[in-house]
Amino acid sequence: MPLAPRRLGFALSLLLLWTLGVAPSMRADLVWDTRTGWRVEGGAPVPFLDTPAGHTAKSLMDNARRAEDAGRAGTALSGYKRVFKKYPTSPFAAEALYRSGRLYENRRQYTKAFRNLQRVIVEHPAYPAFTEVLGSEYRIADKLVQGARPLYWGLIPGFKQRDKGLEFLEQIVTNAPYSEYAAISLMNVAAGYTRSGDRDGAIDALDRMINNYPDSFLTPDAYLKLAAAQASITQGPAYDQASTQLALTYFQDYTILYPGEADVTIANKGFDSARALLAESKMTMGDFYYKKRSNYKAAKVFYNEAITTYPDSPTAERARRYLAAIEKIESGEDTAEGAARGGPRAKRFWIF
Repeated sequence: MPLAPRRLGFALSLLLLWTLGVAPSMRADLVWDTRTGWRVEGGAPVPFLDTPAGHTAKSLMDNARRAEDAGRAGTALSGYKRVFKKYPTSPFAAEALYRSGRLYENRRQYTKAFRNLQRVIVEHPAYPAFTEVLGSEYRIADKLVQGARPLYWGLIPGFKQRDKGLEFLEQIVTNAPYSEYAAISLMNVAAGYTRSGDRDGAIDALDRMINNYPDSFLTPDAYLKLAAAQASITQGPAYDQASTQLALTYFQDYTILYPGEADVTIANKGFDSARALLAESKMTMGDFYYKKRSNYKAAKVFYNEAITTYPDSPTAERARRYLAAIEKIESGEDTAEGAARGGPRAKRFWIF
């Protein structure tokens, strides 16, 4: 993730904490009353409300809310839009953006909904319902990742926008990296990338999840998913085993960090499978030097590594037999038994 969004998210989080904690006297909440309409409670006096513009803004907000309650979403959206466009710094602007975002979500106009909710976070970080805004953003992103189809103009079904959902989830992590929604958003990003076949994207999201949120209740699951993703990369013993080594590390970390978890058996099985693949890879290299190059020194190194990697495996037993055959060859014993085990025959020289 680029550095700038990280800093922006951090700054927004600090500003939110300061606004909600250090300076509570500056907060002013909008309260809806079905008889008198919107009113401001708490905080410092708001001179804007006593001006003609303030009266107009309140009237627009009152009418929009009554239209919303009556089920006339189009009229409500029009009213809220006039408020946040014409009076963007008024105490009504954030509420108008938030409520319009919720209405757009209900109409399945997800991009417009998220855009307005995002404006609340960026332009009005002191908005009292900040957590509710994040929740709405998360809900929209999750719907898209799960395959929900948007409605254009609230009427015409559109195409699935899973990529847009992943983009929205990443935005939530940037918006509030220390909120309850950050860790679960990253887990859903990983799931989304896995579903689309982007293994690298999934691994990156899971890695960020583990490193940034080690105390989250989702972290054990992230360890298992990351280990499984790394284990799935290697195509076989003859290929590079860097991902297998990483899988071993993550499976082992899981068993050490979460010994009481219900999935520890799965982690142990994954660990043994990764060890078996790594040991077989060492065996493949040993066979190459033993059978194809008669390089006994190199072969012994790899056979011993196969034994060390998984001492109790059938692969280790086979490595021990080849080591014994090499020992006989090196001691000068050229037996048929060594050849039967797959080792190279001692070289013979013929004089004609």
